[in-house]
Amino acid sequence: MRQKIIILLFTVCFVFVFSSLKAQKTIVIDGYKVYPVRIVDGDTLANVLIPQIVVFPERKFTSKRDYRNYRRLIHNLKVVYPYAQIAKYKIAEMDVNYRSLKTDKERKEYVKQVEKELKDEFESQLVKLTFTQGRLLIKLIDREVGRTTYAVIRDLKGGFSAVFWQTLARLFGSNLKAEFEAMGDDKLLNELIILYEHGLL
Repeated sequence: MRQKIIILLFTVCFVFVFSSLKAQKTIVIDGYKVYPVRIVDGDTLANVLIPQIVVFPERKFTSKRDYRNYRRLIHNLKVVYPYAQIAKYKIAEMDVNYRSLKTDKERKEYVKQVEKELKDEFESQLVKLTFTQGRLLIKLIDREVGRTTYAVIRDLKGGFSAVFWQTLARLFGSNLKAEFEAMGDDKLLNELIILYEHGLL
């Protein structure tokens, strides 16, 4: 009788371990990782997720000035990219909330409230950005959000406000309608963003 209970317990433990492997979970036993497996035509194959590897050609610079510009672009990207990520999530959240409101009055109040919150949270940091970093942020917002900064302002605050801010931006040499061209003018910037996202900068 005792032997049957031990066999039953062993079977239950074996089924538990086997079912966890079938659920495609990596488990650790005595410090060793046991990866999930798949059986294909009688062969047992490890089912391991391999991380994506990014490879770009080595940069060659024709002058020290080009190299300094490259390093400056990396510095500016590191300063501005976190703000673009914040903008991406804030704009997505705003779009969902904005569409759920029924009247124009509620929408205007909501936009004013969010605008005040964003000013309180980020104004002191954003006024410290250089003009170059500001232009870079405009392009990164287009890349992350999928709409130009001009379109975001127009959708949330109206056409008059968008034209006003576009005119003001043009006075300072910027363009709120600037689009991110990953295979065009912004190819180098796109490569740097990918490297930055993978922690290689």
